[in-house]
Amino acid sequence: MANLLVRGIDDALVQSLREQAAAHGRSAEAEHREILAHALRRPRKRSFAEVLMSMPDVGEDADFERVNDSGEAARVFG
Repeated sequence: MANLLVRGIDDALVQSLREQAAAHGRSAEAEHREILAHALRRPRKRSFAEVLMSMPDVGEDADFERVNDSGEAARVFG
């Protein structure tokens, strides 16, 4: 495993890291690893079904029915 050395960290930030580590029952180094892992972890790709299920349930089916038209494209530019 690689080592990472970070210099020039504000004392208040280091103190906050130590306090957060203590609250989680681990060392400052372990807390730092966890913070980095959480910040840099790539989000899990969602399946197509998950994306569809996350869409809000709005409107009625009738809102999405086709409108009867002549079948010709509308003249948009002239």
